[in-house]
Amino acid sequence: MKALFGSRPELARVRRDAFMHGMRIVAPLTLATGTWGIVTGVAMVKVGLTTTQAVGMSLLVFSGSAQLASLPLIAAAAPIWVVLLTAFVINLRFVIFSAGLQPFFRRLELKRRLLLAYFIIDFSFAMFLSRFSDTRDDERGTTEQIWFFLGMAAYSWVIWQATSIAGILLAARVPTEWGLEFASIIALIAMTIPMIVGTPALVGALTAGVVAVLAAGLPLKLGLLLAVIAGIAAAMTVEVLLDEDAAKDKRGAKN
Repeated sequence: MKALFGSRPELARVRRDAFMHGMRIVAPLTLATGTWGIVTGVAMVKVGLTTTQAVGMSLLVFSGSAQLASLPLIAAAAPIWVVLLTAFVINLRFVIFSAGLQPFFRRLELKRRLLLAYFIIDFSFAMFLSRFSDTRDDERGTTEQIWFFLGMAAYSWVIWQATSIAGILLAARVPTEWGLEFASIIALIAMTIPMIVGTPALVGALTAGVVAVLAAGLPLKLGLLLAVIAGIAAAMTVEVLLDEDAAKDKRGAKN
C-alpha cells in the first residue's frame, strides 16, 4: 500500500478526495432521496407503528422500496410470511448488486464486506459501476474505489435517515390532504428512471408497471409482489435472448 500511494499523508489525501468525490456524485439526488425519506417516515407512523418501531425500521431495514411495500401489508394485517416474502422478492436485486461489487471488495475481510453490504442502494450501485466497470481485474479494489463508494454510501445514508426520522417525528402534524403518496411516487420515479439502462431493464420496468396496474385488485396487496416477479422474469428473459442473439452473430461472423 505504501508503494502504491507513497507516504501516509498521501494515502489520507487519496481517501479524503475519493470520499468527497463520492458525496458530490450523489448530491444531486438529495431532493429525491429526502422526499422519499420523509414520505416513508410519515407512512410508517400512519400505518400504526410507534415512533420507536418506525425509527428502528428505518435504521435496520434501510430500503425504501421494501419499507413502502411492506407498510400496506402491515396495515392490512397480512400474514407475516406475506410481508417477509414481499420484502425478500423486492430485495432480490441486491444479490445482483453484490455480484457486481464483489470484484471490488473481495479483498476486504468479511465484517467489512458485511458493513458495506448494508449501505448498498440502487443508484449508488449504478453510479459506482458506471465509473469503474471498465477497470481491469488487477485494478479493482483500490483505496480510491472503496472510499468513493463510502462517500456515496455515507451521504445517502445520512440524508435518508435524517429525512425519514423527520417524517416520523412530524407525522402527526402532516395533513393527509397534502398528497404525500403522490410525492413519494414522483421521488421514486426521479430516482428510478436514470437506472433504467438497456433493453432488459426497460422491458422489466414496463412489464412490472403493467402487471401492477392489472393486478391492483388482488387481496393482501399481492399485485405488487406479482408485478415484481413478472418484471424480474421479463428482464432476465430478454437478457438471455439478447445474449443468444449476440452469440449467434459472433459464430456467424467467424464462419
